[in-house]
Amino acid sequence: MNPIVTVQDAVTAFADWIEPTNAELDAIEQEMPVILADVDLLDAPIITLDRTPTELDARRIRRARRRALAARVALINRTNTSMPGGAA
Repeated sequence: MNPIVTVQDAVTAFADWIEPTNAELDAIEQEMPVILADVDLLDAPIITLDRTPTELDARRIRRARRRALAARVALINRTNTSMPGGAA
């Protein structure tokens, strides 16, 4: 007796519509500095998991946090160049 299984996943796994669009790739490109800064922010405390954090580790975490915030601010400033409603 042969089991009846679906092949839907195998068929749709390679469909063309699964690929990201150009607009999505552009959005990822715009957000890449924020993504990289967040990776650095995650790496900084991970380094200290197996030892007692030193002052140098604390500075590394603070710098990573500042870089991540600065990258987010820069992204927001690039995307929101004009406020809706205008100035009075």
